[in-house]
Amino acid sequence: SIHPLKMKSLRQRLEEQGLLEPFLKQHPHNQASKYFPVLAGTTSSEPLQNYMNVSYYGTISIGTPAQEFTVIFDTGSSNLWVPSVYCSSRACENHKRFNPSKSSTFVSTNESVSIAYGTGSMTGILGYDTVTVSSIQVANQIFGLAETEPGTIFYYSPFDGILGLAFPSISSSGATPVFDNMMSQGLVAQDLFSVYLSKDDKSGSFVLFGGIDPAYTTNGISWIPLSAETYWQITMERVFVGEKSVACYFSCQAIVDTGTSLLAVPTLALRRIYKALGANSEGEISCSAVSSLPDVAFKINGKKFTVPATAYVIESDGFCSLGFEGMDTPTEEGELWILGDVFIREYYVIFDRANNKVGLSPLA
Repeated sequence: SIHPLKMKSLRQRLEEQGLLEPFLKQHPHNQASKYFPVLAGTTSSEPLQNYMNVSYYGTISIGTPAQEFTVIFDTGSSNLWVPSVYCSSRACENHKRFNPSKSSTFVSTNESVSIAYGTGSMTGILGYDTVTVSSIQVANQIFGLAETEPGTIFYYSPFDGILGLAFPSISSSGATPVFDNMMSQGLVAQDLFSVYLSKDDKSGSFVLFGGIDPAYTTNGISWIPLSAETYWQITMERVFVGEKSVACYFSCQAIVDTGTSLLAVPTLALRRIYKALGANSEGEISCSAVSSLPDVAFKINGKKFTVPATAYVIESDGFCSLGFEGMDTPTEEGELWILGDVFIREYYVIFDRANNKVGLSPLA
């Protein structure tokens, strides 16, 4: 069954309240901290809502009777958490809070959990309860009840919590991810899920659990083996601007991450991409240039996957900037790139746990 995803961008909420400039000064963005904290056989579709192409989130419920929350379906992390009544951070005050005493199926633990993301962090305790995602009811799902959400990032976020869809190996406190329970409890027809993210604020975005919607694969599926079972991580062979090779000369690692809005790239590569596209050092570009800018292409598993200028140029109030951000995260296999929503909007993406592959099908 198809269940929808909505969207509202943090940037836009801050702009509306005249808080963007001070916020950006206060919060130098370190995308890398998310990846390196030290520094019954059905298919079910979760409708996502798209707002300003910045974060896609959908509604789940926890407990008996159900308590509803909006969460980001994040393929770049593995934990589920929501704010709880034990939380007094400002970020919890304006979001829905889980009340365990009102759920007859809640089981408490005295284990704690703490997670750092590229923006924001949380600490709390772990508990078990029934979690319903679209029409799938997952029994005894372990999740985090947030007790602190420091800073202001989550205060301004349009979603309450996060539902991680990456591998158990990177789950904080070893908590079993939601999709792993769906598989082990036999709740999905196939051990895979697929994601469609709409463009231009349109509705229709979704996560489909347990299936592939053939309406989105008419252009064929390219299957790419994972290079690590942590994030949805793959090996890239080269990055091009037009026909010109600009980065990842000796291969590099990339993560397909629905929880990252932009394309996050190593700082040196970022400078070369800006230069090749004629942007200034802040990544700003003239809006009229868009029609003449070349595609950016990622060579993966022998094939080029392109992202056109209409996808990587982001327009806000008549100003244009490139949808790339700098990030330095050396992995054992070399530099790391994050293929976030800017990339994912161009493809229907299949996250296949049965075969440890990512499938990419170009959207029309």
